[in-house]
Amino acid sequence: MASRTDASTHIDPLDDLARRFAATRRLSLDLVAPLSDADASAQSMPDASPAKWHLAHTSWFFETFVLRDHLPGYRAFDDRYAYLFNSYYEAEGPRHARPRRGLLTRPSLDEVCIWRAHVDAAVQSALPDLPPAALALVELGIHHEQQHQELLLTDIKHLFAQNPLGPAMWPRETAIASEVAHFSAPLMPAAKSAGALQWVRGAEGVVTVGHDGDGFAFDCERPRFSALLTPHALASRPVTNGEWQEFVADGGYHTPSLWLSDGWAWVQAEDVEAPAYWREGHYFTLSGWQAIDPAAPVTHISLYEADAFAAWAGARLPTEQEWEAAAAACDPRRGQQFDAAGPVQPAAASADTGLQQMFGSVWEWTGSAYRPYPGFRAAPGAVGEYNGKFMSGQFVLRGGSCATPRGHMRASYRNFFYPHQRWQFTGVRLAKDL
Repeated sequence: MASRTDASTHIDPLDDLARRFAATRRLSLDLVAPLSDADASAQSMPDASPAKWHLAHTSWFFETFVLRDHLPGYRAFDDRYAYLFNSYYEAEGPRHARPRRGLLTRPSLDEVCIWRAHVDAAVQSALPDLPPAALALVELGIHHEQQHQELLLTDIKHLFAQNPLGPAMWPRETAIASEVAHFSAPLMPAAKSAGALQWVRGAEGVVTVGHDGDGFAFDCERPRFSALLTPHALASRPVTNGEWQEFVADGGYHTPSLWLSDGWAWVQAEDVEAPAYWREGHYFTLSGWQAIDPAAPVTHISLYEADAFAAWAGARLPTEQEWEAAAAACDPRRGQQFDAAGPVQPAAASADTGLQQMFGSVWEWTGSAYRPYPGFRAAPGAVGEYNGKFMSGQFVLRGGSCATPRGHMRASYRNFFYPHQRWQFTGVRLAKDL
């Protein structure tokens, strides 16, 4: 096969793809290394999936869309796995119900890892001979697995938070059981001050947003289009835990005038009085229970909570176009993102002027509904179900989080969740009209 070397950089794109594929697949295994088979098999709620299922589903993705469809003569490792580990691809047929994934005690974690090794070897061996369409699917699969790495972390966090022992996936310090049980000692040093919130004037007039075609992007980020922005400003950093504590102390969760109607009904029905994982001046992290750091960005909040806080603060949520126009001048490789298996928790912003933490730390809710851009077309075939069919009833988040793998983020990236969901590392940056 002819070399695919980029003469300007002397990097063979095929070699680079193989390297990134191997690194991504290895990181997923590193994430589950601290887990037992029981840890990796349990499911704490319908929105979450077992860690073992994430490992298996991402392997099914590569086996199905790359190996089965583009490698003549390839035979599935186990024909039964397609039913177990298909997620939502209707074109691929029936599947095991999502809320019942935690009942899949078999195959075991070890058996799933054996399957992963088989798929990895087959993909690496086939790469030099795969057609461009299949190589594009390998690229898509890498980004798909990076999404599942973040989901794996947040799903394990939710699972461990249900355990009265407060287990740590990656302990920061050794603490006796009684200290953890009674939250009597902080396990993580307090961060520096986040600095005073400042307002940064945003772009005005007609701006162009959406992916520009340089490098990978999901189909929901296209096509580029023009948007009109009225005078506005964005907060220099996300809202902090300390600021959220003021909102709680001022009765924010008990003041219906601050809330959207659906949000107030949710607060009442779920008896919500604080962000998820808050308890008696502490919050639960992947390193166990920690004292709340007032300087760190608040996280694990719903859109309803973000909108109510903005109303309390005399501000609003930014639109996704306002956010993207501001982020276009920021480096998506910077910020607190995920580089290797280890403790994950948002940290305070620097005291620098200008926009801080646009990428990493916490996903930032916007006030924009997750809907198609003008001219959007879903990809043909089963992979066209990846984004487009979810453009109903959800809101856009921007910027990534401390659990987002570095290199996965860009200014045009659109994450999306339902307004009540908050088990992800979700936070908020305020905006205001000028």
